[in-house]
Order: sequence, then C-alpha cells, then structure tokens
Amino acid sequence: MKMQWSDSNYDGHEPSDSYGGYSDYEGHSGEVYQDQDYSESHHQYSQPDYIIPANLKDFLIYFHKVITDQDLYEIQNAYENGFNKLTDRYFRNTPWPETAAVSNIVNDELFLTLYRELYYRHLYARVPTKTTLQHRIDSYFNYCSLFNYILNDNEPVPLDLPNQWLWDIIDEFIYQFQSFTIYRSAIEQRTPQEKSALQRNPKVWNVHSVLNALHSLVEKSNINRQLEVYTSGGDPDSVAGVFGQHALYKMLGYFSLIGLLRMHSLLGDYYQALKVLENIDFNQTNKYSCVPACQITTFYYVGFAYMMMRRYQDAIRTFSNILLYIQRTEQMFQYKVQLYDQINKMNDKMYMLLAICLVLHPMRIDESVHFRLREKCGDSMLKMQMGSINDFEQCFSRACPKFLSPVTPDYEKENMTFSKYPYELQQKVFLREVEQQFNSLNIRSFLKLYTTLPIPKLAAMIDISEHELHTQLMCFKHKMKNLVWTKGTSGLDGEFQSTSELDFYINRDMIHVADTKVANRYGDYFIRQIHRFQEVIDTMKYISNSTF
Repeated sequence: MKMQWSDSNYDGHEPSDSYGGYSDYEGHSGEVYQDQDYSESHHQYSQPDYIIPANLKDFLIYFHKVITDQDLYEIQNAYENGFNKLTDRYFRNTPWPETAAVSNIVNDELFLTLYRELYYRHLYARVPTKTTLQHRIDSYFNYCSLFNYILNDNEPVPLDLPNQWLWDIIDEFIYQFQSFTIYRSAIEQRTPQEKSALQRNPKVWNVHSVLNALHSLVEKSNINRQLEVYTSGGDPDSVAGVFGQHALYKMLGYFSLIGLLRMHSLLGDYYQALKVLENIDFNQTNKYSCVPACQITTFYYVGFAYMMMRRYQDAIRTFSNILLYIQRTEQMFQYKVQLYDQINKMNDKMYMLLAICLVLHPMRIDESVHFRLREKCGDSMLKMQMGSINDFEQCFSRACPKFLSPVTPDYEKENMTFSKYPYELQQKVFLREVEQQFNSLNIRSFLKLYTTLPIPKLAAMIDISEHELHTQLMCFKHKMKNLVWTKGTSGLDGEFQSTSELDFYINRDMIHVADTKVANRYGDYFIRQIHRFQEVIDTMKYISNSTF
C-alpha cells in the first residue's frame, strides 16, 4: 500500500538550517575547500525552529520513502507534481522550510542533500531578493556534498533519479555559478562585510572547481567512449564500465557534456565549447536526448558558438532545426508553466540570433520557421539589412548568453564595474565582424539588380574608387565562403563552401553575376497548408461532436 499525502493549509513560516561540512573531490585536477571561518559564522543566519504542518510532513515522508525504495515513477511524480503544487500553493514568494526543521521529520543525509538542492533552487528562482551570500555559499557546499557522494565511491551508489531531475541539477549548478560570478563582479554593490567574506573564500564557486566537477562526472561515466561506440552503431554498454552502465552516471555524464558546452560559451571559448561535443551527433535525435530543455539548451549554445565563429550556415541550420522542433512540440509544455516560460524565452532569443545570421548570410530556411521569424523580427531584420548598427547591437544584447569572467575582481577598486567587461568584449568582437560585413551588404544589394555590371559604374554608385571596390569585392568573395558541416559527429569538422544566394566573377572590368537562389518549391508549401487546414477541420468536428 503506497503512502499518500495531502495539502491542507500551511502558514508559510520560514524555519532554520544548520548545514555544514565538506570534503574535497578525489581525483580532481583542481582544489576546492570550505572556508572554516565563514562556515562558523553560519549560525547568525539561523531562525527559530517551528512545527511543520501535517500535510507538508506527509509529503516529505512520502518523498523520502519513494527515493529510498527507488520507485522512479513515483519519484518523478513527487518531483514534478507534488513539489510544484505545494510550491504554487504555499511557497510562491517564500522559501521552503530549511533543513533543520525537515531533519526532525526525515533524518537521512542523502535525502536532506537532495532536499537542499530543491530548496536553494526554489530560493534563487522565486525569492531572489532573500538570496544572501550565505545562501550562495551553502548551496555550493551542498552541490559539493552531492557530487562527493556520487563520485567518491568505488562502486555505483544505490541511487537513481528521473532524467529531468538530473538535468535540472546540472543546469542549476551552472546557473548558480553564473549568478555568483555576476554577484561577485558587481563590487560597487557589495557591502564591506560581503567583500570581506568573498576575499576569505576565493575558491567558493571557483571556475576550476565547477569545471572539475563536470569533467569528473564525464570521466566517471565514460560517456565519451559510449557515445563514440553508439554513433558507430555499436552497443555503448560494451565499453561503459561498471559506472557507465548505471543510468545515474550515464545521464549525469551526458548532461555534464552539455554543461561544459554552456560553460565554455559563457567564458567565450567557442572552439572548446564545440570540441566537448565532438562525440555527440546533435544533427539527429538519439536516445540520450530525452529531456526537451536539454535539447533546446544544446542547440542554443551550439548555434551561438557557430555564429561567433562566423559559420553562419551551420548556425542557421542549427537554429532552424530546434525552432522547428519547438513549434511541433510546444503543446507538450503548456501545462508546465515554469518550463514553458523558460522555453519561450529561449525561443525568442534564437529567433533574434537567426535573424542576425540571415541578414549576414541570406539563405533559404523552412517556410514555417521563416513565417514566424518575419512575425517576431521582421522590422529588426529590415533595419539591419539597411545597415543599422544599433539594431544589431540590440538583438545581440537581448539574445546572447550572460558572459562571465573567470578572474576574481579587485575588491579595492570600488568604482569599477567588472561585471560588464565580458559582455562588452564579446559585443566588440561581434560588432567588428558586422562592420566588416556592411560593405558586403551594400555591394550585394546592387549586384542582385544586375546580371552584368561595369566596375566603374558600381564604384560610382557607392562613391568609392575602383581600386577600393576591387578590395571590397575580394572581401565580399571571402565573406561568402563559410566552413560548413557536411558529415561526421564533430561539429568542428566541415568544408569551405559558398552558399550565398548569388555569385559573381570579374572579367576585365566587367562583373558577371550568377543568381544561385533555388526556386521555391510551391508544391510542398501548398501540401503543408492543406494538411494544416485539415487538422483545423478535424479539431472543429471533434469539438462539435463533443459539445452535442
């Protein structure tokens, strides 16, 4: 007989937490440690204990039982439904009870570690104004405790969690690192006490410890070797090893690869971002891509890395594929409000990035994606095509990741805003490329009007010398060529191709233009619209029959 829990009234009072303790990872190349002075000051943040109401107590006991029994279906139900329902009803704008109060009900260190992970994640998402420096540090140590438990045993630990929860752990781990780095960099907003605490704890949320944790999960699971065998048609379990055959380690390893992609993108190392995915064929679905949020995150950062590496055709293909996927599956997320909002924000960002790429490198894309792109970004695209640097800047700032600097700021320089430096650097690199493309955009607009055009005439049209025009034509020819992925699993592989909608060659003083644009396949378009109308008719008939 399964345990049940109910959600009766709850007063929402905030309890206390008294967690501490941490030991280093074994086998990591970096060093992470807990600052003793800071951990001893934790008690000044404690609040009085209180009695947890019966309905919340029932849920915590039930949640603990299904985790102990390793009932994955019930764990997922409690994680995605039970916890979220209680959150929406009682803790929409207040923290969940802290661990000290929960430990009086469930005295299990593993469960308390998992509970703390949910507690701090909820605090960051719903109550950011109450997220103190102490909370940020405690959350870091809690992740260390969880990863130590998973990594430091000679045998796989007796724990299995739903894939969605495992992804959320890695995703939130990187998000909190990102949040802490931005918090630390905004030194003009920090109090003297906060600066002192940050100086005493230089290795808390250190970039090396975060990278080490992700790499350790990748190595423990042997996921790269598994993916290599899987993409070649073999059985990944044959090379997985003891840990890699365990679902917990396999999926944490896979999600950590996506986490490394995100980390390197935030740090501005786009080559390394794609390098960590060299064994993942993200141009087709596979059994590892079972979490939609993970899929969308992967394609967003891969597409952005391609764009910053000037591989526009690959970026357009990447964005188009995932945007089409979101269109077809968006109804699946409508009843999961938080996930739906997150996917919508990512969706809007990718449309802006796709607009940038198509302005810089025009090419055909899927008709349905192109239709929504015109709806969302039509005005901005028109202005960018006319050479508006401000619109390029606005689209980039709204759609790019929140870049980070791994360097600890100088806390003595109070008037310096270090948090803006990484973004300003990446924006400068991007806008420099856009400015180089401006002349090409201008030349392209004239060449599209002609089949042959004398060089002196074109030079007079754009008011430059013939010598300078020759230089710009060569630059245009260079910008037309991109490294394009053709086959293989590594996203870094590819061949140089010219896929512009027009091409040209120069014979003496005459430019000969060849239109390479492929005619639209109107038959496919009309068939697609017929299917859509048929779906609308079927839906209306179903509603009509249900009503009467």
